[in-house]
This record gives sequence, structure tokens and C-alpha cells, in this order.
Amino acid sequence: MTASKDFYTAVEERRTYYGISSEPVVSDERIQEVINHAVKHTPSEFNTQAQRVVLLLGEHHTNLWSITTETLRKIVPAEKFAPTEEKMNAFGSGFGTVLFFEEMAVIESFQKQFSSYAENFPVWAQQSNAMLQYVIWTSLEIEGFGASLQHYNPLIDDEVKKKWGIPSSWKMIAQMPFGKPTASPREKQFLPIEDRVKVFK
Repeated sequence: MTASKDFYTAVEERRTYYGISSEPVVSDERIQEVINHAVKHTPSEFNTQAQRVVLLLGEHHTNLWSITTETLRKIVPAEKFAPTEEKMNAFGSGFGTVLFFEEMAVIESFQKQFSSYAENFPVWAQQSNAMLQYVIWTSLEIEGFGASLQHYNPLIDDEVKKKWGIPSSWKMIAQMPFGKPTASPREKQFLPIEDRVKVFK
């Protein structure tokens, strides 16, 4: 694995991009390489390695956002649907989508094995998945993609699992559409760092 940016620059420049296109930035093989690297090396609670990822490219990517559009069409009033459809079209116009899951069978097995911590494992699992999301998000940014993090689960869970043969024990956590940036991210405001960090020495 090689990176064109140092860690601090990558952390700073990772942003939410809603304007994305399907224009290739790197090869499909490179995308899979950085995702595999992230999944392998992102830490997990008790080393459960319960995080799961599905990478959707090409028509699989566009199919996901078609599914999401039609799912939302059933619950959003028709007179208010235009902005929702516009947003779904924007996600679908990207290059691909990363789906994030947790393998609940693994988590449940650790709950039984370490019963004293049983109620903590789902919380820890969410934290581990969040770390994986961040690592993949930042890795995609390094490669030249823009991405955003979406949460249309559980509305789309059943149809997504049926469409792509995903095990029932996988719990969907988030969706990350990505593509070549076509617009700058929104301006970001920062609170005073001294209000957020305390140091005692």
C-alpha cells in the first residue's frame, strides 16, 4: 500500500462530498485493495473482526440507489418527493457505494463467551464499525474520491439482502456513496479547540 498524502493531510482533507460523478479515478482493483486493507487492519472489540463490507460498483451501485429511491417513494408524500429523488439521483451518479455491516452471529457468540460484558458488545461493535467507516472514507479521499455517509437502513435492509444474497445475520450499519468530486464541500466551522481538549501535565 502506498499513499500520496501524509496521515495528517488526509485527516484534514477528508470531507463530505454530495457532488460526485461516475468518472473513474483509480482502478476497481485499487479500490478493492484499499478496502481490503482497511477491513484487515481496523481494530475491533476483543478482535471479533465482526465488521463486514460490500462494495457495489457499476450497475450494482446504481441499483442500490434505485432500490432506495423506490423505497422512499412509498413513504414520502408525492408533493414532497422531488428533493428526495434529487438526492438519490446524486448518490446514484457516483462511481460506487460501500455498504457497512456487522456480523451479529459473531457478536452474539462473544456475548455468550464473555457474559460479564454482554451488554457492551453491541456498543463496542458500533464503535469498531465507525472506525472502519472512517478509515475507508479517508482512504477513498487519498485516492481522489469524494464520499458521504448515509443511513437508509433499516428501510432498505430486506431488499438489499435479497438482491445481493447477503446473510440474514449481517446487520446493515451505513452506506457510503463515492465518486469523483464535482463540487467543493460545504464550508466547515470549528469550535475553539481549547473548549474541546483539556491537557493535564
